[in-house]
Amino acid sequence: KINQASLVLYICYTYAECRGLNAGIFVILALAFIEKPSSLSVTSDLRFKHTLWNPPCGLTEVIEIICLLVFTLDLVVKSYLIGREEFLKCKWLVGYMVVIMVSVIDWTMSLSMTCDETVRIRKLLRPFYLLQNSSLMKKSLKCIKRTLPGITSVILLVILHLCLFTIFGMLLFAKREEDMERELYFKNLSQSLTSLLVLLTTANNPDVMTPAYTLHRGFSIFFILFSGFGTYFLMNLLTAIIYNQFRGYLMSVQTSILRRCMGIRAAFDLLHCQSHRDITFSEDDTIECIPVQTVQMVMKRVQMKDYYREAIMKVTCQSYSGRIPREAFQRLFDELDKDRIKKHHPLPEYSSKFLQMVQYIFTKHSVTVVGNVVALANVVCICIILVIECEKTVSEREDYLETVNCFFILYYLLEMLLKMTAFGWKTYVSYGSNIFDGSLTVLLLVGISIFSTYRLPFSYWNPVHGGPIALWELVRLVNMLIVFRFLRIIPNIKLMALVASTLVDLVKNLRAFAGILVVVYYVFAILGVWLFKGAITAHSAVNKSLQCGSYEQLGYWSNNFDDFASALVLLYNIMMMNNWNVFLDAYSRYTTEWSKIYFIAWWLTSSVMWVNLFVALILEVKKVRQIEEPTEEEVVTKLHAHHHLQHLTMSVSVDQT
Repeated sequence: KINQASLVLYICYTYAECRGLNAGIFVILALAFIEKPSSLSVTSDLRFKHTLWNPPCGLTEVIEIICLLVFTLDLVVKSYLIGREEFLKCKWLVGYMVVIMVSVIDWTMSLSMTCDETVRIRKLLRPFYLLQNSSLMKKSLKCIKRTLPGITSVILLVILHLCLFTIFGMLLFAKREEDMERELYFKNLSQSLTSLLVLLTTANNPDVMTPAYTLHRGFSIFFILFSGFGTYFLMNLLTAIIYNQFRGYLMSVQTSILRRCMGIRAAFDLLHCQSHRDITFSEDDTIECIPVQTVQMVMKRVQMKDYYREAIMKVTCQSYSGRIPREAFQRLFDELDKDRIKKHHPLPEYSSKFLQMVQYIFTKHSVTVVGNVVALANVVCICIILVIECEKTVSEREDYLETVNCFFILYYLLEMLLKMTAFGWKTYVSYGSNIFDGSLTVLLLVGISIFSTYRLPFSYWNPVHGGPIALWELVRLVNMLIVFRFLRIIPNIKLMALVASTLVDLVKNLRAFAGILVVVYYVFAILGVWLFKGAITAHSAVNKSLQCGSYEQLGYWSNNFDDFASALVLLYNIMMMNNWNVFLDAYSRYTTEWSKIYFIAWWLTSSVMWVNLFVALILEVKKVRQIEEPTEEEVVTKLHAHHHLQHLTMSVSVDQT
């Protein structure tokens, strides 16, 4: 709706949305960490876990209902602004309404059961709020949906490949006396499929081949053919298909550029039409123009960041004729694509010659270079002393490292104070590098002061090992801060600064991908807690007949599904693929063979699909610079077809006539 009341409501809504709605999404997703089963414990090791704190009934429910009220208000405003007809056409908004209704019903049932229910359906629906709030994530999901047919065809080939070689393996390794290959890897159909599936990821290579290869060299051909065709051909073919068919980020950027061009052109036509009604131009004016005053009046009311507004206003003031043609109006908004140039306060003026000399010296770039050299020397000293004393226990170590660090920290403090004097406080904090250096210097000074003053062991109770923890912990923290401070060299080396800025831009551009990955992790973690909570217990550690390479023998007790945080870490470990067969085997032993479906589904989703999508997205981001702006004809055609702007086109035509 584009009436005055709706536009005012929309402006108020967009101003408050990014604050209230995003906060509500963050809070409702974070509730999984404190809801029963709570993740509020130092360790997730099954052998050392104590009674966990669980929130009283009603605490998290009150927070949750507040978030649901925020989402309901968001839904009501959106549905009012677009109208009932458009609301029913939008599947995301209809789904939004259904998810909120189901969540409220499930929330009511939780309170009626005094929060003692085992499964909360609404926890599985919470990631929908994150998806619904991001247009870029929606577009990425649409592009993933288009990619699925190609992925499915290759996965079917992988399944066929697995099935054929499973049959061949069971025929090759038929039951014979003392056949370790069959007993360990090809005992039955389920074990054979699992062994070859894990071999496809190379997690159990060459373990799965060794017993048969020990008996006869010829058996190696079977495993080489399986891995060669499956791992190196089919899996790489899957990567190629995903990259060839996925155009999520690039298409969204193209659409955004087209929409912005349409918006700018529509704004110009509207202002031009209004100007013709209010101002009489001479008959010689053949170029479409709008007055500078009109543009400035509108820019003062537009919601945008102040530095962008100032940049656009500055460019408009450069029009000497007092009017802005259409092409110049379009170029005004190129300022939105430029990086912000931060303005620094002027240097203070000193009358003292000493302070003038300090200002002259410490505003030079050479001082920063010297500081980088000193920071490097400090890191080198730490490395040398650590190598020398690596075999000593904490109690046997000397105080060489702390003494050396004292001298370096005093230099950092002196450098910080002199720079503050040279630049002045306001100018000093206007540089991000100075804030980085200064903050770490203050922390280092506090840490080394505590160590130098007390030199007595602080102690706290460690729930795993127990007993006092010496002041060495503080020394380690100081050393880590010193090493971290060495990162100050990155902006001063052009090649490293370029790579670092590229990585930062890449992270910004992959926010939609990261959001979808959060959703996938969240859903699988909730399912994992529902399915496998308490499946592995601490008394399993007493088992003395531990097979080499098993969950118990490797001591993987902290990897479990007993709470939400533990589930997230376990899913990450499986995504890395190293020893993921250990978890596959453990949960199939402690639960049922059907548990393998969950782990295989996570492997397909995370390692097969998402890792390849990540590569495709990185390559897509590199192509953004090659995108060209849409042509004038394309913008005008799209603009005239817009139902809200058809009356504007007719008005402009009448004025031109």
